[in-house]
Amino acid sequence: MTAEAPGKATTPLVEKLPEALSPQDAFERLAGLPYILFLDSAAENDTQGRYSYITARPFEVLKTTGDSTELLAAEGELDSPSYKITGVEETDPFEVLRRRLKGWATPSLPNLPPFQGGAAGLLGYGLAHSIEKISRPRHDEFAMPDLVIGLYDWVLAWDHLERSCHIISHGFPEAGQGRRKRAARQIEALKRLLREDRRIPKRPGTKTPPDLTREQLSESWNVPEFPGLLSNFSREAYIEAVTRSIEYIRAGDIFQVNLSQRLAYPAPASPERFYLALRKSNPAPYAGYFDLGGYVVASSSPEQFLSVEGDRVITRPIKGTCSRGYTPEEDLSRRRNLGQSEKDRAENVMIVDLLRNDISRVCRPHTVEVPALFEIERHPTVYHLVSEIRGRLREDKDAIDLLRAAFPGGSITGAPKVRAMEIIAELEPTARGPYCGSLAWLGFGGGLQSSILIRTVTIGRGWLQMPVGGGIVSDSSPEAEYQETLQKATGMLPALVQSATG
Repeated sequence: MTAEAPGKATTPLVEKLPEALSPQDAFERLAGLPYILFLDSAAENDTQGRYSYITARPFEVLKTTGDSTELLAAEGELDSPSYKITGVEETDPFEVLRRRLKGWATPSLPNLPPFQGGAAGLLGYGLAHSIEKISRPRHDEFAMPDLVIGLYDWVLAWDHLERSCHIISHGFPEAGQGRRKRAARQIEALKRLLREDRRIPKRPGTKTPPDLTREQLSESWNVPEFPGLLSNFSREAYIEAVTRSIEYIRAGDIFQVNLSQRLAYPAPASPERFYLALRKSNPAPYAGYFDLGGYVVASSSPEQFLSVEGDRVITRPIKGTCSRGYTPEEDLSRRRNLGQSEKDRAENVMIVDLLRNDISRVCRPHTVEVPALFEIERHPTVYHLVSEIRGRLREDKDAIDLLRAAFPGGSITGAPKVRAMEIIAELEPTARGPYCGSLAWLGFGGGLQSSILIRTVTIGRGWLQMPVGGGIVSDSSPEAEYQETLQKATGMLPALVQSATG
């Protein structure tokens, strides 16, 4: 264990753990801790999947619903699920987050994974209502918070390139020697839990919202292609919504809109086992698991939203998808066709332009550039068309300013963004919840990494929700768009079977 450097009261304690400890092993041992967050680069060999993190039991939690943000403080020791409300703020949740995080600013240590503790958790799609005046969805029977962010004073951090794992512990919210003692206690408690031979411990007895009956769901239909699944659209209604989207585009309202349907299925008995099955069947560089108290988000997202390191900003939107082929020849042909598709390239460049505009609002003039355009990324069931935009933050802006300027991501809204979100609210009958929001961390040192929550499942109130969607442009085929949503679901469906059979 490293000691704090003389006169450096802000330095956390750090201890290297054995290389044999995998993120999955650690998750299985720690899964019962309150507000556990697993930011999981399940595709460890991917160039975008170098780091993984596990943290839990934040010393403070922010929960935003509508215009109100609750502040909750932890009580007890590491494995205690007890929290008490310490205040309620009726202001911009981004500003609440900025104030709460600022009080714990700590320089990052070199030669360690970039997330070393800080604010982390969920920014749901509904947080957009705090930024823009757009209509709320017609139905929101799950009534999830728009934001759930914890302030985490410890983190397990893996560097898959270096094949290393470290515990980093700050000891917040204590100060002085009390802080150092708390940091040391946290490390010893974690090491003890990691030594225990347990797999998926019993979930803590925290209060959860009661289950919803099918009758309490918004109107739903069976999905013939996938027996047992329900959708908030009939096939005919989804095709009609796509047709209506195309009419808006041809009328000049928008250039593109991302439309989705919500698939639902009875919740698995173990969300943790479901996630482990999901990461096995559909590994992804921006996967994640977050227990936000009563609900669980399980994601196998392939898409980075925003990252900040120093003043460097990067975003990597995905626009353009095709399924993998059944033979090497067919697979190569589909990859080639995606790369040459005029429709997909046009869709991609529209979102690139939108994101260039979004990040330009907080970046220095003449620093925003596009070093990669129309790159093809391979995933287990699909190919994606991906571009990259970079910029440099202005000196008077930070990662939270960037989030507010660009949230929600243009790749899952449309262009122009605000009008596209208005049309989404009109055409989609139910709230998106976490879907198309973000799992993110904002470090005590100022860094940021965030995902786009696609290929994402929400579990709670007796149901598993699995929204799937796609970008609609003027020459979209309504039937093809419907089939594309089902194709995107196929990578997640095996996890249902695997988790059910153990």
